[in-house]
Amino acid sequence: QVQLVESGGGLVQPGGSLRLSCAASGSFVSINAMGWYRQAPGKQRELVARITSGGSTNYADSVKGRFTASRDNAKNTVYLQLNSLKSEDTAIYYCNANARLPYTLRVAEYWGQGTQVTVSS
Repeated sequence: QVQLVESGGGLVQPGGSLRLSCAASGSFVSINAMGWYRQAPGKQRELVARITSGGSTNYADSVKGRFTASRDNAKNTVYLQLNSLKSEDTAIYYCNANARLPYTLRVAEYWGQGTQVTVSS
């Protein structure tokens, strides 16, 4: 099994910044792509940012230029730097990872428990 533990959410004023972290632990051969999704009340979960093991990234149009994803492969940790936050960024942010499992070498998808980001004055 693979566990993803997020941290770093909270309440911030519009224009402020936050940094989210997500650490993967458990039994796996490797962590492939990692990403961040978010879900606002009454809306579907959407991709925010995704980063491959090689460091290639892609972002939702709504966060380009404001959010930056990065990762530390040695720590199996992915980060999301959120700058110039807007009220519409308010959501629960979920970490996502694709892990190659031992023995079968099957790639499985895992989710964190989510961390709340609230942007409000």
